[in-house]
Amino acid sequence: MNDLLRQALERLDEWRGQWPDDADDPLIRENEAHWPSVLDELARRLMGNYPFHSPYYAGQMLKPPHPVAWAAYALAASVNPNNHALDGGPPTSELEKEVVGVLGRLFGFESALGHLTSSGTVANLEALWVASKCHPGKRIVCSREAHYTHTRMCEVLGIPSLVLDDIREAVAIPDVGTIVVTMGTTGTGHVEPLDDLLPTARERGLRIHVDAAYGGFFKLLGGRHWDATALVDSLVVDPHKHGLQPYGCGCVLFRDPTVGRFYKHDSPYTYFSSDDLHLGEISLECSRAGAAAAALWATMQAVPFEKDRGLGRILQACRDAAVVFAEAVTRTGAFALVEEPTLDIVVYYPTGRFTRVSEISRASEDVFRRGMRDGPTGVFVSLYRMPSAEWADRNGLVADAPMVTVLRSVLMKPSHRVYAERIADRLIRYRT
Repeated sequence: MNDLLRQALERLDEWRGQWPDDADDPLIRENEAHWPSVLDELARRLMGNYPFHSPYYAGQMLKPPHPVAWAAYALAASVNPNNHALDGGPPTSELEKEVVGVLGRLFGFESALGHLTSSGTVANLEALWVASKCHPGKRIVCSREAHYTHTRMCEVLGIPSLVLDDIREAVAIPDVGTIVVTMGTTGTGHVEPLDDLLPTARERGLRIHVDAAYGGFFKLLGGRHWDATALVDSLVVDPHKHGLQPYGCGCVLFRDPTVGRFYKHDSPYTYFSSDDLHLGEISLECSRAGAAAAALWATMQAVPFEKDRGLGRILQACRDAAVVFAEAVTRTGAFALVEEPTLDIVVYYPTGRFTRVSEISRASEDVFRRGMRDGPTGVFVSLYRMPSAEWADRNGLVADAPMVTVLRSVLMKPSHRVYAERIADRLIRYRT
């Protein structure tokens, strides 16, 4: 891949060489002899990361981008286009419009208005901001499993919000304007029941926003609830999660393109190079990396976003890995599942002669820390805290703490399908 990037940079240099280059200025090249040692020191420091690239890392939602994605990002970043306005990045702005069109059609939005964002947080902020314009003064409701982004962004926007245990209860609340449905919760991977909510929500004129930042690309595999995304008002998906992209690359989509009126503004020094749509005219963010659009476009060419090839096969491998891991980690009785996995996240806990939830929490934390401590011979998982009362009662435990800490593994690399049983074996070793 380094050779491919080098060839592409040489091709780009043919274009660059038509003009004098600021990179040749002596002020830029000052202390050039020191550059190799700077990068060598940076490489040394980067070795302090956890091994996100390894299948033995099954902790947080972290993995390297696709090789084509980071190479394309680096290539475009050498030009450093800004997709706020066509003045700042004509080619990458067009690439962004193309990839947003692909993402819109994936979720059934034939004429979506949308753009890439620097994160899922910003994408959700924009969706909630538009929702507040459509239903001013009304509450935005999400479930307890929804990402904390939603209540935080409601505070930022000054919008009243409400958190429910069961999102299906939202349709019965009188002063609701918008319901947030999470399709792929970041804690457990739950896909909330969108199609159960839609009929009543539509009867009441409620707005539906789908947070599919984590789970959205599983739409490619189909299944219950996913067909209904075509009927929602807005949707967020993060290509920097299952879309194989570098951080940061989120996306917000609106089914009704007329909501663009809420973004209307003017600038005294941009938007002059073309009468075509400048993406800054439909975004709350100003400067945005054109390299993110280039990387996503290149990835879509190399890895088709389709069910039976490309990204669909990768997602199926991740889903299969979760199923295999769930069976393998429980086969000896050293661990038990909190619940069967929905997508590619597995939540489980150590078993033993435990009588209190606090003992489960300590055992979970012990496995978590021992796995990290053992380095290349260990395994990297994560922890998950959940309310203990109902869960403890179901499992015959004393709820001596309001929350119980359990283990959580995110099997989001295709290599996890091969390593799932080996990961489970290493975890079982810590309980025997």
